[in-house]
Amino acid sequence: MRIRKLFCFDYPKIKKMISYLGSDENDKFLKALIEEPAGILNNVLPLAWKFKPESYILLENNEILGIITVAPTLGNPYKISITRLVFKKDYYVVGKQLIEFIIAKYGAKGAQSFTVFVDESHDELCDLFLKGCGFRQCSYENLWKLDNFTPQTDKKAPFRVCQNSDAKDVAALYNNELNNLYKPSMERLPGEYIEPFFEGFANCYKNRYVLYDNDRLIAYLSLTTIDNWNFIIDISLNNAYSFDYDEIINFGLSEIKRRKSKFTAFIKHRQYAQNADIFEEYLHKRNLNCIQTQCVFVKDFYRPVKQSENLFQVFLFGENNVLTN
Repeated sequence: MRIRKLFCFDYPKIKKMISYLGSDENDKFLKALIEEPAGILNNVLPLAWKFKPESYILLENNEILGIITVAPTLGNPYKISITRLVFKKDYYVVGKQLIEFIIAKYGAKGAQSFTVFVDESHDELCDLFLKGCGFRQCSYENLWKLDNFTPQTDKKAPFRVCQNSDAKDVAALYNNELNNLYKPSMERLPGEYIEPFFEGFANCYKNRYVLYDNDRLIAYLSLTTIDNWNFIIDISLNNAYSFDYDEIINFGLSEIKRRKSKFTAFIKHRQYAQNADIFEEYLHKRNLNCIQTQCVFVKDFYRPVKQSENLFQVFLFGENNVLTN
């Protein structure tokens, strides 16, 4: 077996491999893969400047057994997301080899963490990341469909367009909203909220908005789409303030309607946020449906060391002696 980067001439084999997909999904899958090798600039850039996904394939006797795609996080390319994993039915050893290859390759380039979102119904795939590859689970993310949703107010929260100068405040707002248990793995850098130079080449389009109370940021909202049809509304809030969720969602929907007359909207519910229970209660009261639950798996490539401690643990013939200076 060998693993190498995806090339254009691999498409006939890949098309045959994924023929089980519906025609629309098949076309989307292939189109996304075709665009990757075309990003010649991205291929030669160091990790700090990469802006496009990259795919690798595992072959045996010139037959493709699996595909994996990874994407750097815009603004923090050292945080790698595994966005696609395909392998032949029950060939979990292929999936494991591809994942371990990515961790080793990008870890050597300086990557610090790896993240993947897996549908909770895929038990065996979850076990592959947890037990097979050493990932740990950091809570869940849910998508609720805003189907026939009519806000109970005409008011719109007075958001304005997010600017690069707001990035530090937005990152602090998001990080403060996290439960302490998940902060080491889920915290974000200000750079992740700065509009990148290569944003026009990204695989998704995102609009960002902020809401201030005097000089204090109290809310952040983003609208993300990959196909200009399905839009995901994501909200971060200051827990010290009381909010009317209807006003916030009303603003998000109105911004989408300015660009699209027909669309499908979803709202993201992050269970690792401090206000997750309150937000979920609101979603239930509005009779919305949760259409997807994904497990959030993270693997850190390094373990932070507490600089204040000078601690050595020594094991001698079954004895456990702890020495400190």
